[in-house]
Amino acid sequence: MNDKKNDLNLNLGIQPLDSLMIKNEWTNNFIVKNSLSQLTHKQIQKGRKGRRLTTKIQDRILESINICLFPDKVEISDLFTYYGNQSLRD
Repeated sequence: MNDKKNDLNLNLGIQPLDSLMIKNEWTNNFIVKNSLSQLTHKQIQKGRKGRRLTTKIQDRILESINICLFPDKVEISDLFTYYGNQSLRD
């Protein structure tokens, strides 16, 4: 039972990042190629599907998305429903 509770905390459901990428017809590869820091396809996929990421990885994804959207910008709350251990949807 404890494992189920931990699993629920790690899986947060499809994130707004996924909708943004679908809307712009971006692939995980496109985000990775436009990243200035080391990002992997697996990290992008985890972020899209709602697997909890560290703030460092979330920041890297945000940076890469903003490069792809230039001159427009988004904030972390436009991509994720959480930041680290904090909910952004309260």
